Amino acid sequence: NRDRLHSKKKSKTEAVQSILGDERLDPENIHIGPSDYVPWQKDNKVCYLRMEGRIFGDVPMNLELRLSVEDSPNSAGCVIDAIRCCKLALKRGIAGPLTSISAYTMKHPPIQYPDNEAAKLVDKFINGEIER
Repeated sequence: NRDRLHSKKKSKTEAVQSILGDERLDPENIHIGPSDYVPWQKDNKVCYLRMEGRIFGDVPMNLELRLSVEDSPNSAGCVIDAIRCCKLALKRGIAGPLTSISAYTMKHPPIQYPDNEAAKLVDKFINGEIER
């Protein structure tokens, strides 16, 4: 659906920018562009990643990567983890947003945490150490 491309681009870009905290990239220095359906690709998704930076001695470097994956099962693991945490919340009588699992599995959670911190929060939620 081409009408969704603008909102998908905004959502994906914000998911990356939010991890950077106060050091957000200038809009000229970040481009995350979702694509529409490409018939000959079928259920395959291709990602091109380019990173530029500086290494020891202030030497410029760049990295270009091409990732190709089957798209349909791509988020299955995240969905299963989210469902399991929702089931735990139901058993514990908890209602409302589950901020730990949302931060770990969703692009736009109510509260964004770095991946490693979100993973620790999910473990604490599963172990009953935190409510959400």
